[in-house]
Amino acid sequence: MAFPAHLSIVLHAHLPFIRHPEHDYHLEEMWFYEAMHETYLPLLQMLDRLEKDDISGAMTLSLSAPLLAMMGDYLLRERFIAHLDRLVDFCESEVARTKDDARLEEVATFYHRRFTGLREYFVDELNGDVIGAFRHHGATKRLELMTCVGTHPILPFLATDAGKRAQLRVGLDHFEACFGERPRGVWIAECAFAPGVDRILADEGISFSCLEEVAITCAESAPIYGTYSPLISDGGVAFFGRDRYAAAQVWSAGEGYPGDPVYREFYRDRGYDLPMEAVEPYIHPDGIRHDTGLKYHRITGDVALDDKEVYRPQQARQRVREHAAHFVDSRLDQVDAVADSLGDRPAHITCPYDAELFGHWWFEGPLFIEEVFRQAAQNSELRLSTPVEFLREVDAVQQSTPATSSWGENSYFSVWLDESNASVYRHLRNAEYKMVELAENLAGDVPALEQRALDQAARELVLAQASDWPFIIKTGTTVEYARQRLDEHLSNFQRLSRMIDDGEIDEAFLQSVEHRHNLFAEINAQYWCKAG
Repeated sequence: MAFPAHLSIVLHAHLPFIRHPEHDYHLEEMWFYEAMHETYLPLLQMLDRLEKDDISGAMTLSLSAPLLAMMGDYLLRERFIAHLDRLVDFCESEVARTKDDARLEEVATFYHRRFTGLREYFVDELNGDVIGAFRHHGATKRLELMTCVGTHPILPFLATDAGKRAQLRVGLDHFEACFGERPRGVWIAECAFAPGVDRILADEGISFSCLEEVAITCAESAPIYGTYSPLISDGGVAFFGRDRYAAAQVWSAGEGYPGDPVYREFYRDRGYDLPMEAVEPYIHPDGIRHDTGLKYHRITGDVALDDKEVYRPQQARQRVREHAAHFVDSRLDQVDAVADSLGDRPAHITCPYDAELFGHWWFEGPLFIEEVFRQAAQNSELRLSTPVEFLREVDAVQQSTPATSSWGENSYFSVWLDESNASVYRHLRNAEYKMVELAENLAGDVPALEQRALDQAARELVLAQASDWPFIIKTGTTVEYARQRLDEHLSNFQRLSRMIDDGEIDEAFLQSVEHRHNLFAEINAQYWCKAG
């Protein structure tokens, strides 16, 4: 191999904006707290260890604007600390409860150490500033930080170029507010691409993004190097295609590493295993059971949940090392197999994943990434790199426009547009057309109160356009909540737009929605003007 191959791990971190100051305890807010203690804090601790040990390599992390807004929100920060406090108390009660069963006591003690350590890390070391910690690792070049398009809409579904551009700028502006600079790359929500999207990205200075494999293999002209090199669109944006083999080893339900019998079982939790009197202080005040994060069993195999064996953390950690070695060796074998077709150019293997796979769905996932870093650093033929580094070093790339696609089922858009959720789109498109009209009519000097109403209308629109709501409706999980959020944002938008049209702003109502949906202080409603 003439040159070391580039291996790019790209994690996409996103959650819909969920903040309910009107409730002391809200179930859907738990999504954020779980992601924090299962994924984002463990990833930061992993990066800290790599920095301490001076392990070479870098990875790419996309942080969506709604997720950043929640990470920076004071109310959610305080509630997260209270959540950690409950978990530490729960762990203490569990250590006492399991003292007569050595196997369960080992797991209870493991969780007590874990949650005590996470609380100390978040409160004492980070002072609650998760964004600052990511900023630090971006500055040391261990992370290439980027963001997502706005609130995670299906970009090709938006009705106007002005609306597409506005959503992109919402994400870029909030990233800059958090990190002090614009990102070089952007994650297109759900990898949902159609020709024309690349032009909008290029106009905003974006140099790269990631797409599903089929976007590259079915591009306007056939890719000379398959997905081992990016395509450059007419606008100058480099698109990196997801590698199917690396994806399968992590994502596949049948052959993926996370399904190994020694790893932690996701679907069994102490919140359901224990009698009500034992969990009541640690679940919803109304007595609604939910996952607590204390999961005492391993996958075991194809057995009923009640027959799962007890989790052994050290055994799982050893399996992580084995899987990381297999992953690195597989990438080297893969590159060797295509070396002749690449000539004298290095291969680029793109490995994009949802960040929450690592830690939330696959508990041992952050340790896996750490082991990949450590093992790749010892191999001269494989370099843990980023798309930016590859573009900096490899000039000659093929120009072609990727194909319409997403990374959803069948690489198309059916997850977000089918008979279960199709009814929402006419309302979203009508609201978008109205936002363009409002922005056009109110360009220039606008009274302060009217400008506030216009800016809040823009917030309500982008929150309604998030792909999360039709996804939830399609998958049938928390459908009532998704529909309620869509109705709320669209209703707020319509009421605000009527106030603006009538020239009579209800300031009390405006203040109430500004308080509930307080993200994106820097939003600019004029982005929806057709001229940009």
